[in-house]
This record gives sequence, C-alpha cells and structure tokens, in this order.
Amino acid sequence: MIRIFFLIFIAGMLTAGAQVQQEFILVSGGPSLEEWEKYKAEPHDRWWGNFVRAARVRIQEIQRDKGPNAMITWLVYKPAYQRRGERQDKADIIGNITSVRDKYGINLVWFDRSADLVAYLNEGKPRDQVKIANLEYYGHSNRAAWMFDYSNEIDSGSKCWLHETELKNIHRGIFDRKAFIKSWSCHTGESMSKLWKKATGKRMIGAIGKTDYANGHLRNWTPGLSPGGRWGG
Repeated sequence: MIRIFFLIFIAGMLTAGAQVQQEFILVSGGPSLEEWEKYKAEPHDRWWGNFVRAARVRIQEIQRDKGPNAMITWLVYKPAYQRRGERQDKADIIGNITSVRDKYGINLVWFDRSADLVAYLNEGKPRDQVKIANLEYYGHSNRAAWMFDYSNEIDSGSKCWLHETELKNIHRGIFDRKAFIKSWSCHTGESMSKLWKKATGKRMIGAIGKTDYANGHLRNWTPGLSPGGRWGG
C-alpha cells in the first residue's frame, strides 16, 4: 500500500513539474485589389502591407516582452498576397513576407483555406503541452466572419472566410487560462465575439464599428478605431 501511494506521489510530482509552454499566434488576412476598389468613395488597402506591418510590429512587441525565444507563429493567407503582387504591385510580396520570418526567427505558416487555420489552432502543436496564450487577427471582416480575401478575388466579397457558425470546430482546451484574443478587424465585437466565447469559453475582443489601418505610422502601426467605434466582446 505504501509503495502504491509513493508511485502516485511521484507521478503527481512529475506531472506538476512538466511545464506547459505558451504559443503566440498572429493571423494576417489578405489585401484587396485596386481593380475592385478604385471606384469606391473610400477604397480599401491602397498599400498591400496593412495587415502584415501590424503583425510585424506585434512580433517585435512580443519578443521584447517575452524574450527573443518566445514561440511565435504567424499564419498568413497566401493566395491574396500572390494575387496582389502579381496583378497590382508587380512585386515579390511573398518574398517580403518571408523576410520577416527570417529576420525575427518566427514560425511562418501559409494557409489557403479556413480549415487549415482551424487545423493549426487545434493540432499545430501538441495542445496538451503547448497552449495558445495569444491569438490576434489582422484583416477584413464583418460582424459574423473573418474574410481572408475580401475584394481580392471578387468585388466587395470573399471566397475564403471563417464564419461564426464554424467556431464550434475550434477545440476547447487549446488556450492558456489567461489567453489574450483580439480581432483587429471591423465589426467582430457586434456578433462574432459572442459566438467565439460560446464556442471556446474564451473572450475575444472585437470592434463595435470599424477599425482603421490608415496612417498606421502615426500609431506605431497598431490598428485604430474609426470615429464612434469602441472595443467590446
């Protein structure tokens, strides 16, 4: 009996001593194309790098606060940046994004389907050992969905999105107890944040109103809120 209790005690000590790691995840949706936006009163994404530069600055902040060895993963919707580089900017945008990975030594994961994003959240790391401590989204959205290719493949619409009705596919238990989750995109605090909490058990901060990426250099590239907007969720 004493031996059994001793073995249970040792097993408990080993479990307690196994340190759970933290992963910091950033997600960048893609920019629109001028061919769809040029006739609008307020065209989107005159610069291709809105959602990339904001993520890059956040990478720097995390490494400053958590140290250079912090586990950072950056998920980027590749097709939109390929189209933007080939059809509008005539530049190697994919190479520019890859250079950020190389400069900061982070894990860059390209995705081209929302299912790939969800799969990474659920299984990209062994989630019993590596919990998601930070998840932030930079890109286009409406009140019910992240839209990864808004006005990039079709005018004023998206063919790749993560809808609030799909959030049930995200596993509970993958997040750190004090996980910070924020959607730096328009309107998600009006509906999607509520369903995120219901699906995952974690709060997601989202905008009530629109977010603003214009003149990012005046805010250290951190997205702001349009007049009348506020953060909720």
